[in-house]
Amino acid sequence: MIAQTPPGATPPPLDIFMLARLGLTLAFLAVTLLLISPFSASLTWALVLSVIFLRPHSVIEKWAGANLGAAISVFIIALIIVAPFSFASKRLIVEAMSGFSYLQNALAENKWQAFVAEHPWLQTVSEWVQSSIDLQDLVKKLGGFFTNAGAIFIRQSTGQLVTLLLAFYMLFFFLRDRKAGVAALLQLSPFSDRETLKLIARVRDTINAIIFGTVAVAILQGALGGFMFWWLKFPSPALWALIMGLLSIVPVLGTFVVWVPAALFLAVDGRWGESLTLALWGGLVIASADNLVRPLLVSGGLRLSTAPAFIAMLGGLGVFGASGVVLGPIAMTTTGLMMSFWRRRAEAYALKDK
Repeated sequence: MIAQTPPGATPPPLDIFMLARLGLTLAFLAVTLLLISPFSASLTWALVLSVIFLRPHSVIEKWAGANLGAAISVFIIALIIVAPFSFASKRLIVEAMSGFSYLQNALAENKWQAFVAEHPWLQTVSEWVQSSIDLQDLVKKLGGFFTNAGAIFIRQSTGQLVTLLLAFYMLFFFLRDRKAGVAALLQLSPFSDRETLKLIARVRDTINAIIFGTVAVAILQGALGGFMFWWLKFPSPALWALIMGLLSIVPVLGTFVVWVPAALFLAVDGRWGESLTLALWGGLVIASADNLVRPLLVSGGLRLSTAPAFIAMLGGLGVFGASGVVLGPIAMTTTGLMMSFWRRRAEAYALKDK
């Protein structure tokens, strides 16, 4: 309830200078946000990594000091993150090139027609494909498409590399100066110190829930994919399980990058039953682990039900890109907490006016 001016009393004069100061502050705040926005992804991942690795860093900091401890922690974190993904990317590129060569050879040697001859019920489909589609030309066009896509991917990877380098650079200061950063937040926050510390704790809990939920889903998806690869007698199923688990962590990609080409390989090789089995397993079982299990695992830590948690992650991806997986849930959970702060203030004012 808003306090009203008593009847007959003169309303307080409008403070023009206060409005000017407020307008100037908001203008500079908007400019500051514009300056920060190009680095939002780097800042987000630096914040995420600093929260996740804070406890191990605290141990390192005790015997190495603030500066050297932060440098050692950043180096260790970089090794943990960069090395596995570099290995997975290299293996995927090699397998993609060999798979494409196999597809070209299979078409050149008419393996498709030999398989159709062994299965007369596919004759009608084969005749329609041959009359409507030039497979050789299609493969060449696909080769050109993937070459261009590879060039685009390399350019985007360069940008992602810059983002990653900036994230590690900022991570050093996030770890070294974290106490000064919390003190600055307490001083600048419009909320009380107690409320600001609750907001900081909510952000920390949200990040932990998202990351550990994502890792749990990655392990589950990698295990499900590796099991099916073992069942279908693919070579190195454990390695492919590891690669699918790593790809599951990347928001834009996923395990389908592995099992879809594998299903196509089985189809071209004439193993239609196994191809259909892998496609159904990937589309129904592995994908459901991401779409159903992830929100269930994350919602508890976010203090949100499953549906809002799912919307927060998908909405964050749409608004902020890859970093929205973290920023979306943080925005939703902290907004709810701040609304509870304002509700308590309103209730206190209402009791005071009675």
